[in-house]
Amino acid sequence: MPQSARHWYFNKRPKDVIAHDTLVMRTEPMPTLADGEVLVRSLYMSLDATNRVWLSDWETYMEPLPIGARMLGFILGEVVQSRNANLPEGTLITGLGTWSDWFVTDGAGWSPFPRPEGVPLADAFGILAVAGPTAYVGLLEIGKPKPGDTVVVTAAAGAVGALVGQIAKLHGCRAVGIAGSDEKCKWLTKDLGFDAAINYRKENVLEALKREAPNGIDVHFENVGGEQLDAGLTLMNEGGRVVICGLISTYNSSEPVPGPYMFRNVIMKRLVIEGFVILDYAAHFPEYHAKLIEWMRSGKLKYRLHIVDGIENASDALKMLYTGGNNGKLMVRIAPDAA
Repeated sequence: MPQSARHWYFNKRPKDVIAHDTLVMRTEPMPTLADGEVLVRSLYMSLDATNRVWLSDWETYMEPLPIGARMLGFILGEVVQSRNANLPEGTLITGLGTWSDWFVTDGAGWSPFPRPEGVPLADAFGILAVAGPTAYVGLLEIGKPKPGDTVVVTAAAGAVGALVGQIAKLHGCRAVGIAGSDEKCKWLTKDLGFDAAINYRKENVLEALKREAPNGIDVHFENVGGEQLDAGLTLMNEGGRVVICGLISTYNSSEPVPGPYMFRNVIMKRLVIEGFVILDYAAHFPEYHAKLIEWMRSGKLKYRLHIVDGIENASDALKMLYTGGNNGKLMVRIAPDAA
């Protein structure tokens, strides 16, 4: 068993982008297990855009992370030593935990993670932990698309957006993605089956959307905010649904961000706008997982994982989310897969 563990700590609140000293890694002695506790070896860690929100001093859906606390993320780990009858050795568990290569817990807030047959463990965690349920809930339960609807997805080559477009296609919709490179746009249309993709770095998004959504937009799935949200609001059809999943373009801003200029269309087009946090739906994850695994096994959901090896590289890897440097669902592999 290890004598020490490495942990990332929140060291300094960023003014805008995550800096080299925002997070620091420390090595600390491993505590002795008490009755009811387990020792967990971290296998994978999910890196998500909301991690930046937790480092802010905003009023959010959870308590902001205090300076000096261990950094948080969604973790997949394996119980390697147990004094808890409910979590025997060898159990895979997942939950919101600390950026640590080893940690001790009493199991509160952690759930067993069944290893799906026919799906590699990294794939299962990468899709099922956060991205898959987020796409499923946001599109189907909030966006409520109907066959024939036009669904527009921003950050469409991201972990969530790529799934949203494919799920829209599975439900008979036209899927239009917005991404930041020609390579990503080609992946969306050629490999994932999107009907169209727009490179926002090359084209005026509003004019491109007029071309690719000639009959207007019924569901706009927002991950970015700013000009892309404005363009979507401009072309919404009457009774359309705007799903606010993320606003990543605003997370690193140190100044107040202007609201959408086309907000009047909320009235003119009788729009429904709803934001959501996937943690609120955790009780329903098993049913979402069952459907997602079915689609993954059958090849109906395609995806890319961008895996960075080594917990020591976690802070640098996180920065990729805000520069577009990742190419798929961003994860850190902390240890080899469990047997």
